Amino acid sequence: MALVTKFTEAFGVEHPIAQGGMQWVGRAELVAAVANAGGLGFITALTQPTPADLANEIARTRDLTDKPFGVNLTILPSINPPPYDEYRQVIVDSGIKIVETAGSNPGPHLPMFHDNGIKVLHKCTSVRHAVKAQTLGVDGISIDGFECAGHPGEDDVPGLVLIPAAAKEIEIPMIASGGFGDARGLVAALALGADGINMGTRFMCTVESCIHDNVKQAIVDGNERGTELIFRSLHNTARVASNKVSREVVQILKDGGQFEDVKDLVAGVRGRKVFDDGDIDAGIWTVGTVMGLIDDIPTCDELISRIVDEAEDIITARLGDMIKLDEPEQVTA
Repeated sequence: MALVTKFTEAFGVEHPIAQGGMQWVGRAELVAAVANAGGLGFITALTQPTPADLANEIARTRDLTDKPFGVNLTILPSINPPPYDEYRQVIVDSGIKIVETAGSNPGPHLPMFHDNGIKVLHKCTSVRHAVKAQTLGVDGISIDGFECAGHPGEDDVPGLVLIPAAAKEIEIPMIASGGFGDARGLVAALALGADGINMGTRFMCTVESCIHDNVKQAIVDGNERGTELIFRSLHNTARVASNKVSREVVQILKDGGQFEDVKDLVAGVRGRKVFDDGDIDAGIWTVGTVMGLIDDIPTCDELISRIVDEAEDIITARLGDMIKLDEPEQVTA
């Protein structure tokens, strides 16, 4: 038995489960493990310091799997933006056939990707942006609810409402992001109208994830209340782990501070130090509320197999057993 959806058929994967782009986390070992387990993994392009490094990471991933995988290209406003065009060219030249875009309008990137046979899955946090992306011609949508790690947008709409609201408007394949980590979430997403799920935090906490074991254990030990929302007053909300640094950032901004007052605290190099060295208070690091549902550190194969097997059991057994057929009426002479 298999779960076949518009997402699995359109993107050529076995299971309706994706591992989206995650800064410092989406590297070859994790991406290949997800792919080998039948899911869709994404290398995070901007984790690689240069376009040449991205080409090398794609090659490393190909050495580890012959299954489909993609590259995430997140476009964000920046004082000194990375060479996005060069990263995009590497994606094309490397023969990648699936790209996850996020952060801004995917329109400028679509002609080049589509001309080279690349399918684009666009991540967004609102129905209106999903509809716009569909109109522009993306091949799939990843709709990201308020529960997610990273940037949940400014509308604060959780998945329970956002997913079915988007499903009413979206005709192309759509996967649900934010708060997903087990079989119950997958079944719920399918019931709400999605064609699969995207998981970030849950894949951070796997054997093949490159982050320090201290961080993985912090996720296991944490609960659903263990995050902070920073940059709220700057209208650039980000959900991150609650630690000394993030709580200080929240307080400074609450007291009227501006980005200049916290920029050293939120520097990306400090966040990378958390993942590399395991000091969970060294900087800002992203994690979602789904942390409260994570209590082990499996391999990607164990995780995906468990989710799919349990989802099939929920659908066919638990939910199926709730349906009781009416007894036929007795006909009397």
